[in-house]
Amino acid sequence: MRQRIKKRPMSEINVVPYIDVMLVLLIIFMVTAPLLSQGVKVDLPQAPSSPLPPNEKEPVIVNVDKDGNYFINYGEDQDKPVAADVLLNRVSALLKYQPGIPVLVGGDTNVAYGHVVQVMTLLQKAGVPSVGMITDPPEN
Repeated sequence: MRQRIKKRPMSEINVVPYIDVMLVLLIIFMVTAPLLSQGVKVDLPQAPSSPLPPNEKEPVIVNVDKDGNYFINYGEDQDKPVAADVLLNRVSALLKYQPGIPVLVGGDTNVAYGHVVQVMTLLQKAGVPSVGMITDPPEN
């Protein structure tokens, strides 16, 4: 008579499927990461300044391009210009839900000073207590 050999359950984990899933996720993130970083080309004026202290809240950045168009880094279509009333509504809503969030204004080197003043007036109407200016460090 033959003896039956009992098969014991395998106690090893097969990691090959996990590696496959990880590689697929890596490829997805590598493809989508460049799509997430969008921006508006603004030539900032150069001025000596010190960097802002680190803050846990991401600042609201309002940019004014050389044509006087406004851009904000919150909301939909961040690379498309927004109207003054939309800018006012977005900033006031952000301040309502995140009080104390820093607000920065960046203006193109060739923008008329009046456009920057208009943005600062709109931010004041929205309830912004203080506004920072964005500059590039001077070239040596």
